[in-house]
Amino acid sequence: MAVMVDTLGVDAVNRQPLEGPTSGVAWPAIIGGALAAAALSLILLALGAGFGLSTVSPWSSSAASAKTFAILTAVWLIVTQWLASGLGGYLTGRLRTKWVGLHTHEVFFRDTANGFLAWATASVIGVAFLASAASTVVSGTANVVAGVASGAASGAGQAATQTAAGSGGTSADPTAYFVDSLFRADRPAADASDSDTRAQTMRILVHGMRNGELPAPDKAYVAQLVAARTGLSQADAEKRVDEVVAQEKAAEQQLRQGAEAARKAGMYLSIFTGVSMLMGAFIACAAAALGGRQRDLH
Repeated sequence: MAVMVDTLGVDAVNRQPLEGPTSGVAWPAIIGGALAAAALSLILLALGAGFGLSTVSPWSSSAASAKTFAILTAVWLIVTQWLASGLGGYLTGRLRTKWVGLHTHEVFFRDTANGFLAWATASVIGVAFLASAASTVVSGTANVVAGVASGAASGAGQAATQTAAGSGGTSADPTAYFVDSLFRADRPAADASDSDTRAQTMRILVHGMRNGELPAPDKAYVAQLVAARTGLSQADAEKRVDEVVAQEKAAEQQLRQGAEAARKAGMYLSIFTGVSMLMGAFIACAAAALGGRQRDLH
């Protein structure tokens, strides 16, 4: 009976799975590859910022448009992601210790998993330490355009309101336009001060810009003010008012088009960045498998 018990004990020991002394996650190699990828990303982002600044010029004829700038930035981010991921993954696979007694499929899986972890670690490092640099490169010009264009309807009116208030009017008060309408005369006085006339005209135009259209009574009254101050006929004054209103609408439309272009550029840039990061993860896995294979051959 004792012999039988010993035999069963030996069989039980032989049936126990054998575990290697090392983990399948090579953290030293992963951290090294991630730091290398983050450092290369920083270098490439700095170069991209320099290349991007070279496309910005104070002369409109030679400066790149916001759309072109966003496209070039997206392409450079894709190149940066791929090169950094490839370097980090390859170093991760090449620097890990050699696994002994494992099937080639298991070695391949571990290498690709370590490459993915290196890419993920580098991404976390990039978010933590390189966010400001990446934000400057990605959205520097686009934010300027979007910030200006987002106030197409209200911003322009606010600027005009402040200008009128600075000239002695009270147009900072949102009720100033309605107060003016209470005291309008059928025929504007020709001896009114120039500052008061300009301030009142500014408030009328601002109110029309906020509502999207200058009402016919306001347009006729502004024409009377212009005629009283310039000596033009009523018809010529109305024509001048129509021209100014058309110019205001054209400027507002141009700002809205700029805002729409900035929105689309930001959308495409986000899509390209997401796709490039997915491709970067794949490249990191493949590069780690290649580096691990070369490590095992030597």
